Amino acid sequence: MIDSTNYDERYVGNHPLPELLECENGTKVESPLDWETIRRSELLNLFESQVYGITPSNQVTLNHEVVFTDTNALNGLAIRQEIHIYSSENKTGTRIDLQLYTPKNTTIPVPTFLGCNFNGNHAVDPNPEIPINHRWMRTALDEKNVVNHSATEFSRGSESSRWPLELIISNGFGAATFYYGDVEPDHAQGWKSGIRGQHLAQNQSETFATDSWGAIAAWSWGLRRALDYLITNSLVDAEKVAVIGHSRLGKAALWAAALDQRFAMAISNNSGAGGISLARRNFGETIEHLNENFPHWFCENFKAYNGQPEKLPVDMHQLVALIAPRPLYIASAEEDLWADPKGEFLAGKHAEPAYNLFGKVGIGAPDWPPLNHPVGETIGYHIRSGKHDVTTYDWEQFIQFATKHFRKP
Repeated sequence: MIDSTNYDERYVGNHPLPELLECENGTKVESPLDWETIRRSELLNLFESQVYGITPSNQVTLNHEVVFTDTNALNGLAIRQEIHIYSSENKTGTRIDLQLYTPKNTTIPVPTFLGCNFNGNHAVDPNPEIPINHRWMRTALDEKNVVNHSATEFSRGSESSRWPLELIISNGFGAATFYYGDVEPDHAQGWKSGIRGQHLAQNQSETFATDSWGAIAAWSWGLRRALDYLITNSLVDAEKVAVIGHSRLGKAALWAAALDQRFAMAISNNSGAGGISLARRNFGETIEHLNENFPHWFCENFKAYNGQPEKLPVDMHQLVALIAPRPLYIASAEEDLWADPKGEFLAGKHAEPAYNLFGKVGIGAPDWPPLNHPVGETIGYHIRSGKHDVTTYDWEQFIQFATKHFRKP
Protein backbone atom coordinates (compact mmCIF):
# COMPACT_ATOMS: atom_id res chain seq x y z
CA MET A 1 0.00 0.00 0.00
CA ILE A 2 1.24 3.50 -0.84
CA ASP A 3 1.81 5.57 2.30
CA SER A 4 2.43 9.09 0.99
CA THR A 5 2.35 11.35 -2.01
CA ASN A 6 4.98 13.98 -2.65
CA TYR A 7 3.99 17.55 -3.58
CA ASP A 8 7.33 19.16 -2.76
CA GLU A 9 9.72 20.00 -5.62
CA ARG A 10 12.67 19.36 -3.30
CA TYR A 11 11.88 15.65 -3.35
CA VAL A 12 11.06 14.95 -6.99
CA GLY A 13 14.33 13.06 -7.49
CA ASN A 14 16.95 13.48 -10.14
CA HIS A 15 16.75 10.44 -12.37
CA PRO A 16 18.11 11.19 -15.87
CA LEU A 17 15.63 10.75 -18.70
CA PRO A 18 16.22 8.02 -21.29
CA GLU A 19 17.81 9.29 -24.48
CA LEU A 20 15.36 10.51 -27.08
CA LEU A 21 17.55 10.62 -30.18
CA GLU A 22 19.84 7.67 -29.51
CA CYS A 23 18.96 4.31 -31.05
CA GLU A 24 19.25 1.06 -29.15
CA ASN A 25 22.51 0.26 -30.96
CA GLY A 26 24.03 3.55 -29.78
CA THR A 27 23.80 5.45 -33.07
CA LYS A 28 22.44 9.00 -33.09
CA VAL A 29 19.27 10.04 -34.88
CA GLU A 30 20.26 12.81 -37.26
CA SER A 31 17.39 13.04 -39.74
CA PRO A 32 13.66 12.55 -40.09
CA LEU A 33 14.42 9.35 -42.01
CA ASP A 34 16.42 7.96 -39.07
CA TRP A 35 13.54 8.83 -36.77
CA GLU A 36 10.77 7.38 -38.89
CA THR A 37 12.55 4.18 -39.93
CA ILE A 38 14.44 3.28 -36.74
CA ARG A 39 13.96 5.22 -33.51
CA ARG A 40 10.21 5.73 -33.70
CA SER A 41 9.61 1.99 -34.07
CA GLU A 42 11.93 1.23 -31.15
CA LEU A 43 10.01 3.58 -28.86
CA LEU A 44 6.62 2.33 -29.99
CA ASN A 45 7.69 -1.23 -29.23
CA LEU A 46 8.85 -0.26 -25.74
CA PHE A 47 5.65 1.63 -24.91
CA GLU A 48 3.61 -1.30 -26.18
CA SER A 49 5.48 -4.03 -24.34
CA GLN A 50 6.11 -2.16 -21.07
CA VAL A 51 3.32 0.41 -20.62
CA TYR A 52 0.08 0.24 -22.61
CA GLY A 53 0.28 -3.29 -23.96
CA ILE A 54 0.18 -4.59 -27.50
CA THR A 55 -3.04 -3.99 -29.39
CA PRO A 56 -3.95 -7.07 -31.47
CA SER A 57 -2.99 -6.66 -35.09
CA ASN A 58 -5.78 -8.82 -36.49
CA GLN A 59 -8.18 -6.53 -38.29
CA VAL A 60 -11.81 -6.23 -37.28
CA THR A 61 -14.45 -6.03 -39.99
CA LEU A 62 -16.23 -2.81 -39.09
CA ASN A 63 -19.77 -1.95 -40.06
CA HIS A 64 -21.51 1.35 -39.48
CA GLU A 65 -24.88 2.94 -39.99
CA VAL A 66 -26.25 6.45 -39.46
CA VAL A 67 -29.28 5.93 -37.26
CA PHE A 68 -30.37 9.54 -36.71
CA THR A 69 -29.83 12.94 -38.35
CA ASP A 70 -30.97 16.32 -37.07
CA THR A 71 -30.37 19.07 -39.63
CA ASN A 72 -31.38 21.81 -37.19
CA ALA A 73 -29.32 21.02 -34.09
CA LEU A 74 -28.00 23.63 -31.65
CA ASN A 75 -30.77 26.05 -32.62
CA GLY A 76 -29.95 25.77 -36.30
CA LEU A 77 -26.15 26.02 -36.03
CA ALA A 78 -25.33 22.38 -36.70
CA ILE A 79 -26.11 19.03 -38.20
CA ARG A 80 -26.12 16.25 -35.61
CA GLN A 81 -25.67 12.63 -36.61
CA GLU A 82 -25.81 9.50 -34.48
CA ILE A 83 -23.76 6.65 -35.91
CA HIS A 84 -23.51 3.05 -34.74
CA ILE A 85 -20.08 1.55 -35.38
CA TYR A 86 -19.99 -2.23 -35.02
CA SER A 87 -16.87 -4.32 -34.50
CA SER A 88 -18.20 -7.12 -36.69
CA GLU A 89 -19.82 -7.41 -40.06
CA ASN A 90 -22.95 -9.01 -38.63
CA LYS A 91 -23.43 -6.20 -36.06
CA THR A 92 -22.60 -8.30 -33.00
CA GLY A 93 -20.03 -7.63 -30.29
CA THR A 94 -18.75 -4.16 -29.39
CA ARG A 95 -20.78 -1.21 -30.65
CA ILE A 96 -19.60 2.39 -30.52
CA ASP A 97 -22.34 5.02 -30.55
CA LEU A 98 -20.67 8.01 -32.17
CA GLN A 99 -22.27 11.46 -31.99
CA LEU A 100 -21.11 13.93 -34.64
CA TYR A 101 -21.85 17.66 -34.87
CA THR A 102 -20.80 19.65 -37.93
CA PRO A 103 -21.53 23.27 -38.90
CA LYS A 104 -24.71 23.62 -40.92
CA ASN A 105 -23.84 26.61 -43.05
CA THR A 106 -20.73 25.41 -44.86
CA THR A 107 -20.06 23.79 -48.21
CA ILE A 108 -16.66 22.30 -47.38
CA PRO A 109 -15.55 19.49 -45.06
CA VAL A 110 -14.49 20.79 -41.64
CA PRO A 111 -11.64 20.00 -39.24
CA THR A 112 -13.05 17.99 -36.35
CA PHE A 113 -12.28 17.28 -32.69
CA LEU A 114 -12.72 13.63 -31.74
CA GLY A 115 -12.72 12.36 -28.17
CA CYS A 116 -14.29 9.89 -25.79
CA ASN A 117 -16.62 11.14 -23.06
CA PHE A 118 -17.14 9.93 -19.50
CA ASN A 119 -20.87 10.10 -19.00
CA GLY A 120 -22.62 9.29 -22.27
CA ASN A 121 -23.45 11.31 -25.36
CA HIS A 122 -26.50 12.83 -23.71
CA ALA A 123 -24.19 14.64 -21.23
CA VAL A 124 -22.06 16.29 -23.92
CA ASP A 125 -24.95 18.50 -24.96
CA PRO A 126 -27.40 18.94 -22.06
CA ASN A 127 -30.25 19.58 -24.49
CA PRO A 128 -33.25 17.73 -23.04
CA GLU A 129 -34.42 16.85 -26.54
CA ILE A 130 -31.47 14.47 -26.97
CA PRO A 131 -32.58 11.00 -25.90
CA ILE A 132 -30.63 9.23 -23.18
CA ASN A 133 -28.99 6.00 -24.30
CA HIS A 134 -30.49 3.58 -21.80
CA ARG A 135 -28.04 0.87 -22.86
CA TRP A 136 -25.27 3.17 -21.61
CA MET A 137 -27.16 4.39 -18.54
CA ARG A 138 -27.75 0.90 -17.20
CA THR A 139 -24.09 -0.05 -17.51
CA ALA A 140 -22.69 3.20 -16.15
CA LEU A 141 -24.95 3.35 -13.11
CA ASP A 142 -24.06 -0.22 -12.21
CA GLU A 143 -20.35 0.63 -12.37
CA LYS A 144 -20.18 4.16 -10.99
CA ASN A 145 -18.70 3.15 -7.65
CA VAL A 146 -16.07 1.00 -9.31
CA VAL A 147 -14.75 3.67 -11.67
CA ASN A 148 -14.48 6.39 -9.01
CA HIS A 149 -17.14 8.68 -10.43
CA SER A 150 -19.50 10.42 -8.05
CA ALA A 151 -23.24 9.97 -8.45
CA THR A 152 -23.63 13.56 -9.61
CA GLU A 153 -21.38 12.89 -12.58
CA PHE A 154 -24.09 10.66 -13.96
CA SER A 155 -26.60 13.48 -14.10
CA ARG A 156 -27.15 15.23 -17.40
CA GLY A 157 -24.11 17.33 -18.29
CA SER A 158 -21.53 17.61 -15.51
CA GLU A 159 -18.95 20.32 -16.25
CA SER A 160 -16.11 18.01 -17.31
CA SER A 161 -18.47 16.11 -19.62
CA ARG A 162 -19.96 19.01 -21.51
CA TRP A 163 -18.42 20.14 -24.75
CA PRO A 164 -18.90 23.84 -25.67
CA LEU A 165 -20.56 22.79 -28.90
CA GLU A 166 -21.75 26.24 -29.93
CA LEU A 167 -18.20 27.60 -29.50
CA ILE A 168 -16.72 24.72 -31.51
CA ILE A 169 -19.28 24.91 -34.30
CA SER A 170 -19.25 28.71 -34.56
CA ASN A 171 -15.48 28.57 -35.12
CA GLY A 172 -15.94 26.23 -38.07
CA PHE A 173 -15.04 22.89 -36.42
CA GLY A 174 -16.86 19.62 -36.02
CA ALA A 175 -17.15 17.64 -32.78
CA ALA A 176 -17.33 13.86 -32.56
CA THR A 177 -17.59 11.84 -29.36
CA PHE A 178 -18.65 8.54 -27.83
CA TYR A 179 -18.94 7.07 -24.34
CA TYR A 180 -15.71 5.27 -23.48
CA GLY A 181 -17.60 2.42 -21.81
CA ASP A 182 -18.93 1.47 -25.25
CA VAL A 183 -15.47 0.03 -25.90
CA GLU A 184 -14.77 -1.31 -22.42
CA PRO A 185 -16.37 -0.55 -19.03
CA ASP A 186 -13.87 1.11 -16.69
CA HIS A 187 -13.27 -1.50 -13.97
CA ALA A 188 -11.03 -4.51 -13.47
CA GLN A 189 -13.53 -6.97 -14.94
CA GLY A 190 -14.72 -4.63 -17.69
CA TRP A 191 -12.79 -6.53 -20.32
CA LYS A 192 -15.31 -9.35 -20.09
CA SER A 193 -17.95 -7.24 -21.83
CA GLY A 194 -15.57 -5.09 -23.89
CA ILE A 195 -13.42 -5.31 -26.98
CA ARG A 196 -10.54 -7.00 -25.15
CA GLY A 197 -12.78 -9.87 -24.14
CA GLN A 198 -14.09 -10.11 -27.68
CA HIS A 199 -10.55 -10.46 -29.00
CA LEU A 200 -9.72 -13.11 -26.40
CA ALA A 201 -12.75 -15.13 -27.47
CA GLN A 202 -11.85 -14.79 -31.14
CA ASN A 203 -8.35 -16.09 -30.37
CA GLN A 204 -9.74 -18.89 -28.18
CA SER A 205 -7.71 -17.68 -25.22
CA GLU A 206 -8.71 -17.19 -21.58
CA THR A 207 -5.86 -15.04 -20.27
CA PHE A 208 -3.91 -11.96 -21.28
CA ALA A 209 -0.19 -12.09 -21.90
CA THR A 210 1.93 -9.84 -19.69
CA ASP A 211 2.44 -7.47 -22.65
CA SER A 212 -1.19 -7.57 -23.82
CA TRP A 213 -3.23 -4.38 -24.09
CA GLY A 214 -4.91 -2.73 -21.14
CA ALA A 215 -8.01 -0.56 -21.03
CA ILE A 216 -6.16 2.62 -22.07
CA ALA A 217 -5.12 0.87 -25.27
CA ALA A 218 -8.66 -0.45 -25.73
CA TRP A 219 -10.13 3.06 -25.53
CA SER A 220 -7.43 4.20 -27.95
CA TRP A 221 -8.55 1.41 -30.28
CA GLY A 222 -12.07 2.86 -30.12
CA LEU A 223 -10.81 6.30 -31.08
CA ARG A 224 -9.05 4.81 -34.08
CA ARG A 225 -12.21 2.99 -35.15
CA ALA A 226 -14.18 6.23 -34.86
CA LEU A 227 -11.55 7.82 -37.11
CA ASP A 228 -12.09 4.98 -39.59
CA TYR A 229 -15.67 6.16 -39.86
CA LEU A 230 -15.00 9.90 -39.85
CA ILE A 231 -12.72 9.72 -42.86
CA THR A 232 -15.68 8.32 -44.82
CA ASN A 233 -18.01 11.17 -43.83
CA SER A 234 -18.11 13.92 -46.46
CA LEU A 235 -18.81 16.59 -43.81
CA VAL A 236 -15.46 15.94 -42.10
CA ASP A 237 -12.02 16.94 -43.37
CA ALA A 238 -10.31 13.55 -43.04
CA GLU A 239 -6.85 15.10 -42.97
CA LYS A 240 -7.67 17.44 -40.07
CA VAL A 241 -9.00 15.33 -37.22
CA ALA A 242 -7.66 16.25 -33.77
CA VAL A 243 -7.90 13.57 -31.07
CA ILE A 244 -8.62 15.03 -27.64
CA GLY A 245 -8.95 13.67 -24.14
CA HIS A 246 -9.16 14.68 -20.48
CA SER A 247 -7.57 12.80 -17.57
CA ARG A 248 -7.56 9.01 -18.26
CA LEU A 249 -9.07 9.73 -21.65
CA GLY A 250 -6.18 12.12 -22.29
CA LYS A 251 -3.89 9.14 -21.85
CA ALA A 252 -6.00 7.22 -24.38
CA ALA A 253 -5.91 10.12 -26.85
CA LEU A 254 -2.13 10.39 -26.64
CA TRP A 255 -1.65 6.68 -27.22
CA ALA A 256 -4.11 6.72 -30.13
CA ALA A 257 -2.14 9.55 -31.76
CA ALA A 258 1.16 7.77 -31.17
CA LEU A 259 -0.11 4.60 -32.83
CA ASP A 260 -2.09 6.19 -35.64
CA GLN A 261 -0.47 8.93 -37.68
CA ARG A 262 -3.74 9.65 -39.46
CA PHE A 263 -4.63 11.86 -36.49
CA ALA A 264 -3.47 15.31 -37.54
CA MET A 265 -3.25 16.68 -33.99
CA ALA A 266 -3.43 15.53 -30.39
CA ILE A 267 -4.70 17.39 -27.32
CA SER A 268 -3.92 16.27 -23.77
CA ASN A 269 -5.90 17.89 -20.97
CA ASN A 270 -4.69 17.06 -17.44
CA SER A 271 -3.62 13.55 -18.50
CA GLY A 272 -1.01 13.26 -15.75
CA ALA A 273 0.77 10.02 -14.83
CA GLY A 274 0.66 7.37 -17.51
CA GLY A 275 -0.18 10.19 -19.91
CA ILE A 276 1.84 13.35 -20.43
CA SER A 277 3.69 13.87 -17.11
CA LEU A 278 7.19 12.49 -16.62
CA ALA A 279 7.20 9.17 -14.76
CA ARG A 280 10.62 9.74 -13.21
CA ARG A 281 9.45 12.77 -11.23
CA ASN A 282 8.29 11.74 -7.77
CA PHE A 283 5.42 14.22 -7.68
CA GLY A 284 1.70 13.55 -7.40
CA GLU A 285 0.39 10.36 -8.94
CA THR A 286 3.01 7.68 -9.61
CA ILE A 287 3.23 4.41 -11.51
CA GLU A 288 2.49 2.61 -8.25
CA HIS A 289 -0.64 4.69 -7.68
CA LEU A 290 -1.81 3.87 -11.20
CA ASN A 291 -1.30 0.15 -10.86
CA GLU A 292 -2.86 -0.06 -7.39
CA ASN A 293 -5.94 2.01 -8.20
CA PHE A 294 -6.46 1.02 -11.83
CA PRO A 295 -4.85 -2.39 -12.43
CA HIS A 296 -6.73 -2.80 -15.71
CA TRP A 297 -5.49 0.34 -17.44
CA PHE A 298 -2.00 -0.79 -18.45
CA CYS A 299 -0.29 -4.05 -19.35
CA GLU A 300 0.90 -6.41 -16.63
CA ASN A 301 4.55 -5.61 -17.37
CA PHE A 302 4.01 -2.01 -16.23
CA LYS A 303 3.60 -3.21 -12.63
CA ALA A 304 7.29 -4.17 -12.55
CA TYR A 305 8.12 -0.46 -12.28
CA ASN A 306 6.13 0.22 -9.11
CA GLY A 307 8.40 2.21 -6.84
CA GLN A 308 11.23 2.19 -9.36
CA PRO A 309 10.27 4.41 -12.32
CA GLU A 310 13.94 4.93 -13.15
CA LYS A 311 14.00 1.36 -14.48
CA LEU A 312 11.26 2.03 -17.01
CA PRO A 313 13.04 2.05 -20.40
CA VAL A 314 10.94 4.98 -21.65
CA ASP A 315 9.46 8.20 -20.29
CA MET A 316 6.69 10.46 -21.45
CA HIS A 317 8.80 12.99 -23.37
CA GLN A 318 9.29 10.06 -25.74
CA LEU A 319 5.53 9.54 -25.97
CA VAL A 320 5.19 13.20 -26.94
CA ALA A 321 7.93 12.71 -29.54
CA LEU A 322 5.96 9.86 -31.14
CA ILE A 323 3.42 12.49 -32.21
CA ALA A 324 6.08 14.58 -34.01
CA PRO A 325 5.96 16.41 -36.33
CA ARG A 326 2.20 16.75 -35.83
CA PRO A 327 0.90 19.52 -33.54
CA LEU A 328 0.27 18.65 -29.90
CA TYR A 329 -1.39 20.75 -27.20
CA ILE A 330 -0.76 20.11 -23.50
CA ALA A 331 -3.07 21.65 -20.88
CA SER A 332 -2.43 21.68 -17.13
CA ALA A 333 -4.32 23.09 -14.13
CA GLU A 334 -2.82 24.89 -11.14
CA GLU A 335 -4.76 22.95 -8.50
CA ASP A 336 -4.31 19.59 -10.23
CA LEU A 337 -1.11 18.68 -8.40
CA TRP A 338 -2.00 14.99 -8.64
CA ALA A 339 -1.30 15.25 -12.41
CA ASP A 340 2.04 17.08 -11.85
CA PRO A 341 1.56 20.16 -14.06
CA LYS A 342 5.28 20.92 -14.16
CA GLY A 343 5.99 17.34 -15.22
CA GLU A 344 3.46 17.75 -18.03
CA PHE A 345 5.26 20.86 -19.26
CA LEU A 346 8.67 19.20 -19.01
CA ALA A 347 7.56 16.23 -21.09
CA GLY A 348 6.71 18.60 -23.91
CA LYS A 349 9.91 20.57 -23.42
CA HIS A 350 12.15 17.49 -23.52
CA ALA A 351 10.41 16.24 -26.68
CA GLU A 352 11.47 19.30 -28.67
CA PRO A 353 14.55 17.69 -30.29
CA ALA A 354 12.28 15.28 -32.18
CA TYR A 355 10.27 18.21 -33.55
CA ASN A 356 13.48 20.06 -34.39
CA LEU A 357 14.46 17.16 -36.67
CA PHE A 358 11.53 18.16 -38.88
CA GLY A 359 12.36 21.86 -38.77
CA LYS A 360 9.58 22.49 -36.23
CA VAL A 361 9.70 24.60 -33.09
CA GLY A 362 8.16 22.80 -30.11
CA ILE A 363 7.14 24.76 -27.02
CA GLY A 364 9.88 27.29 -27.67
CA ALA A 365 9.51 29.00 -24.29
CA PRO A 366 12.58 28.35 -22.10
CA ASP A 367 10.71 28.10 -18.80
CA TRP A 368 7.42 26.96 -17.32
CA PRO A 369 5.04 29.83 -18.14
CA PRO A 370 2.90 31.78 -15.67
CA LEU A 371 -0.78 30.99 -15.15
CA ASN A 372 -3.18 31.60 -18.01
CA HIS A 373 -0.38 32.49 -20.43
CA PRO A 374 -0.35 29.99 -23.33
CA VAL A 375 2.97 29.38 -25.08
CA GLY A 376 4.30 27.21 -27.85
CA GLU A 377 4.45 26.66 -31.56
CA THR A 378 4.03 23.07 -32.76
CA ILE A 379 3.74 21.98 -29.11
CA GLY A 380 1.32 24.27 -27.32
CA TYR A 381 1.06 24.53 -23.54
CA HIS A 382 -0.83 26.35 -20.83
CA ILE A 383 -1.40 26.04 -17.13
CA ARG A 384 -4.61 27.71 -16.02
CA SER A 385 -5.99 28.58 -12.64
CA GLY A 386 -8.46 26.06 -11.27
CA LYS A 387 -8.87 22.36 -10.74
CA HIS A 388 -8.78 19.07 -12.67
CA ASP A 389 -11.38 19.72 -15.34
CA VAL A 390 -11.96 20.82 -18.92
CA THR A 391 -13.12 24.43 -18.97
CA THR A 392 -14.24 26.90 -21.60
CA TYR A 393 -10.82 28.54 -21.25
CA ASP A 394 -9.16 25.26 -22.18
CA TRP A 395 -11.38 24.84 -25.21
CA GLU A 396 -10.70 28.40 -26.35
CA GLN A 397 -6.98 27.59 -26.42
CA PHE A 398 -7.54 24.29 -28.23
CA ILE A 399 -9.63 26.01 -30.89
CA GLN A 400 -7.10 28.81 -31.33
CA PHE A 401 -4.25 26.26 -31.64
CA ALA A 402 -6.18 24.13 -34.12
CA THR A 403 -7.12 27.22 -36.13
CA LYS A 404 -3.45 28.21 -36.37
CA HIS A 405 -2.37 24.81 -37.64
CA PHE A 406 -5.39 23.72 -39.69
CA ARG A 407 -6.08 27.02 -41.41
CA LYS A 408 -2.66 28.08 -42.54
CA PRO A 409 -2.72 30.06 -45.79
